[in-house]
Amino acid sequence: MHPIAFHLGPLTIHWYGIMVAVAFLVGLWTATRRAPRENVPAERIADIVLWLMAGGILGARIVYVTTYWKDEFANQPLSEIFMIQHGGLVYYGGLIGAMLAGFIYARWKKLPMWKVADVLAPSIALGNFFGRVGCFLNGCCYGHPTRLPWGVQFPNQSYAWFQQNQQGLPGVGPNTPSLPVHPTEIYDAVNNVLLYLLLAWLFRHKKFDGQVFATYLVGYAVTRTFMEYFRGDYPSDHIHYGLTPGMLISLPIFIAGLALGAILSQREPKRA
Repeated sequence: MHPIAFHLGPLTIHWYGIMVAVAFLVGLWTATRRAPRENVPAERIADIVLWLMAGGILGARIVYVTTYWKDEFANQPLSEIFMIQHGGLVYYGGLIGAMLAGFIYARWKKLPMWKVADVLAPSIALGNFFGRVGCFLNGCCYGHPTRLPWGVQFPNQSYAWFQQNQQGLPGVGPNTPSLPVHPTEIYDAVNNVLLYLLLAWLFRHKKFDGQVFATYLVGYAVTRTFMEYFRGDYPSDHIHYGLTPGMLISLPIFIAGLALGAILSQREPKRA
């Protein structure tokens, strides 16, 4: 785990922030290259990505702060709310915020909404790959302890170490690293690469507008639910009936994706 990339005078540059920036840049580049196939001007994609960035970061941070207010923010200076370079973005909050911002922009500029959504969907998955690498470097979103050979130990004073030390787990002490944990950040990073490849293929073979985006919602909801079984970073009071927050949000996202695909497949003319 290497959360700090470098220092620029008094400014500390964190890998998490760098990876979030790379995610948006790579997403923008791939989406603008895909846009001409749908007769969407590349400059419009560049514009909407700025809206997606603002809506995504705002939504992701709002959900994180409200979810972890008692644990991380109640006794901290108010300025800590804005310190996203330290980590603390909830992906589903970012997805919902970005969707709302994109919807507003598309309606405002009278863009073909579902064509634009299909252009962006593979890039969302690819961008999330870099976001998960940022999580790994930051040491957040880690998994349950494991004895599997690819288990990862985070250093002393890391998030995983603090949680395990508070739980009094054997083998965790003042001078030890954390116990080996599932590298769930890497699991999800690989998952997003596979989703990107699937969506990029589907984009070239889709039958109706909105199919790629709907497939992303369904695909990520299913795979994210599976990944959540290995997550170990949630406080116990955030787990209800054995379900993590990620699982609970995945269900309506899954249903929305199925409904969207069913509705749009009937509305749109079939492609040859």
